[in-house]
Amino acid sequence: MLSVAIITCNEERNLPRTLASLAGVANEIVVVDSGSTDATLEVASAAGARTYSEPWKGYAAQKNSAIAKCTGDWILSLDADEALSPELASLLSRDRQGLGSGREWSLARQHPSGTQPPVNGFWIPRRNYFLGRWIRRGGFYPDRKLRLFRRGMGQFEERPVHETMRVTGTTAQLEAPLLHDAYPTLTGYLAQMNRYSSLGAEMAAVQRSRAFSLLDIVLRPAFTFLYNYIFRLGFLDGREGLLLHLYHATYVSWKYAKAWEKGRQAP
Repeated sequence: MLSVAIITCNEERNLPRTLASLAGVANEIVVVDSGSTDATLEVASAAGARTYSEPWKGYAAQKNSAIAKCTGDWILSLDADEALSPELASLLSRDRQGLGSGREWSLARQHPSGTQPPVNGFWIPRRNYFLGRWIRRGGFYPDRKLRLFRRGMGQFEERPVHETMRVTGTTAQLEAPLLHDAYPTLTGYLAQMNRYSSLGAEMAAVQRSRAFSLLDIVLRPAFTFLYNYIFRLGFLDGREGLLLHLYHATYVSWKYAKAWEKGRQAP
């Protein structure tokens, strides 16, 4: 049995695509919402999901709350702006029925060698779309995420942003991708980076007192841009690649500038 855990807040636009990709794959869908004012909960309920409304506790805590409500043998954690690719949907459906090949890592089986412990989690590559374009280079693909795991074997580490999954035991990789359409507009991307940079600044300020540093605020962003856009071939992704890497570098500068500002305000 496969459960899918999703957290939401005003995801009426994204959620239908996510839920449609789960048809015939998920036995159970759990949606934990944090105060949506649009039709998010109605969309989820219409697709047969079990819905819960809870105050916002932070990304990791909210996702762990959704995971705790799942009853399946396996759990797939998805963001509301992610969807299964047709290849991934086919693979998961096939392997749950024991029809996958050895290379596809049948979910119910032991390690293919028969001598190692069972796999408890799977890394899944993710295709990131920016302004409608799949960003193939510059470090944005394969962007593997540990999202599929045996129930009781994984949870997200508590941190303000860029939460990461930790799985107990052996993990393996799938090749069929998730689809991530987080940034269909430039306005939305900049707003998200502004929010993420504030959360990242909190982490940086806690780790150590941040002095005003040209290295962090000027040179680190410039190096980030040059490394991803030039050396990792981000320029091959056209205008969208240019804008993405330019403003991603800006996000790095914002994060450390905000951390410096927090350090000034600290007693």
